[in-house]
Amino acid sequence: MQIRPLTIAGAWELTPRQFGDSRGVFLEAFKSDVLAETIGHRFDLAQMNVSVSGAGAVRGIHFADVPPGQAKYVTCLSGAIFDVIVDIRVGSPTFGQWDSVLLDDVDRRAVYLSEGLGHGFCSLAEGSTVGYLCSSGYDPSAEHGVHPLDPTVAIEWPATDRYGETRLRYELSEKDTAAPSLDDAARAGLLPDYDAVDGYLGSLGTAAGPADTSGVRETR
Repeated sequence: MQIRPLTIAGAWELTPRQFGDSRGVFLEAFKSDVLAETIGHRFDLAQMNVSVSGAGAVRGIHFADVPPGQAKYVTCLSGAIFDVIVDIRVGSPTFGQWDSVLLDDVDRRAVYLSEGLGHGFCSLAEGSTVGYLCSSGYDPSAEHGVHPLDPTVAIEWPATDRYGETRLRYELSEKDTAAPSLDDAARAGLLPDYDAVDGYLGSLGTAAGPADTSGVRETR
């Protein structure tokens, strides 16, 4: 498995090795020991979510209160998505910045994002099926969002589908449409504090710290 740190500290891209023959393909989509070595502590799986989205569907930017927050291990089981991680931690050196990874059913990459980060995606194909492994269960009282089209965050969402043939028409849920901007969420005290998140992750055996810029790492 190849592991690449993203530009947002606390987020990584993981690309599995695939083994194919006349029957199809086999891969190890998730390895707890590899992930623990990468993030510095064990990933406690509490819940798995699956979403199916039409082309142009936008979900996010979602996040949860810390503690306990909700770390996510995200992969696209079918179709393709433009997956986005946003640094919403007030006081972070990269506050307001974002990074993206193409998750699809070809390279079968995954993304891990730590507690305290925002997450969203845009579906690039009809029926894109996404699996989320989550470190904590759903708690509606602790769940929040930032508007995915907020010009302050300025995510460069794709204009066309995975093949560049069809122009996308973005579709948001009522909840995401009503979500505040990043600035409004900050003023309302909804966003996690960078130092508080760092302290919480430290209690788990890791710290947010600066992004790992050492490059791609190979594991067996």
